[in-house]
Amino acid sequence: MKIAVASDHGGYQLKEAVKEYLKGRGIEFVDLGTYSEESVDYPIYGQTCAKAVAGGQAERGIVCCGTGIGISIAANKTKGIRCALCTDVNMAELTRRHNNANMLAMGGRITDRETALKITEAWLDTEFEGGRHQRRVSMLDEM
Repeated sequence: MKIAVASDHGGYQLKEAVKEYLKGRGIEFVDLGTYSEESVDYPIYGQTCAKAVAGGQAERGIVCCGTGIGISIAANKTKGIRCALCTDVNMAELTRRHNNANMLAMGGRITDRETALKITEAWLDTEFEGGRHQRRVSMLDEM
């Protein structure tokens, strides 16, 4: 599995922690920026990561901004993207099981490092259940 990661300045430190985690698990990733804590515009990075996932350059994506809200909104503007903002492990598991979320958003100013890495682990390791959920995911993809 290859993961695209991106953040704005508010999510930069969290993105760096996620990269360390992915590296430790031997998961391939591509860092699409930003590369510092200098102020940047989150929509650019949310869209860049979403396009990488939708275009097949990565299987899934992880994006971070200050709250995770703005960057998830930006990512969800791309057809075929189901980006879920998660603040706990249960949300991460459910968004994979029921929504087949192909992108995860988190907030660097909202979620501490330890929790974020647990969320990341759950999101990576939880499989989509399909079944009745597939019909709903297909509906989302048609919108």
